[in-house]
This record gives sequence, structure tokens and C-alpha cells, in this order.
Amino acid sequence: MTAVHQRLTDLVAEFSDLDGREKLELLVEYAAGLSPLPPAFELRKAAAEGRIHECQTPVFLWTETAEDGTARLVADVAPEAPTVKGFVAVLATALAGRPVAEVADLPEDFAENLGLGPVLGMLRSRGLRAITQRIKRGFAALA
Repeated sequence: MTAVHQRLTDLVAEFSDLDGREKLELLVEYAAGLSPLPPAFELRKAAAEGRIHECQTPVFLWTETAEDGTARLVADVAPEAPTVKGFVAVLATALAGRPVAEVADLPEDFAENLGLGPVLGMLRSRGLRAITQRIKRGFAALA
């Protein structure tokens, strides 16, 4: 098992015993830890580059290789969507510092594995899947 898969497995375990309200609270906690958008990305965001159009919430993502060759996820999520922001923060935490090829193997059903579908509903779940797919494709292209 790769380190990313172990991190994802640990996150699934962290969410598994929680009820719906507790899952939302944990997502909000993660949201607070998402790094602010670096100034270099503000123009890219203004040009709608990196936008996840499948999401109702404005979500912008960029996948990059850091100077040390590891995966780097840069993201900006509207503050009025702390649960979506929390999901992105969970992924950023799990993927940070790992080899790009390892990160490209991200399972597309990760949001479902966390048990977020029943809590967030079908439309938000579809958006979370689109986020996961974009991240996976972005890192696969870099690998």
C-alpha cells in the first residue's frame, strides 16, 4: 500500500464512526486548515482557469509538481461552502509531499468512502467526485 493510500485509509477510518453532523463538523475543521490562495494564482483564478464547473460552489484547483518533485495541490474554495472547502483540504492533506505518480492513483470514489453522500446530497456529491477526478487527471498528466 502506498503512503497516499494509507493516508486515505486513515481518513476514511477517521470519518467512519461519525454521524452526519459530526462529519460536517470535521469537514469544517479541515476547511480552516486549507492554505490561502497564493497571490501568483489570483490572476489565473480571475481568468476562470482551474474552475471546477461541475460544482455549484466556486472551486478552483491546480495540480503541480513542487520543486522537490512531489505533488502540490493549490486550491481556492468559496468561504460560503465550508464542507466543500473541507473536502478539498482533506485531499490536500493526504496528497501533500507525496510523489506525483502515487497521487495520480487517487480513487475517484473517495468522497463516497468517507460516507459524505448521504450527508451532503446528490448534487454536492457529484461536485466532490468532479473535484477528485480533476485532481486525479491533473496529477496523472504530470506523472
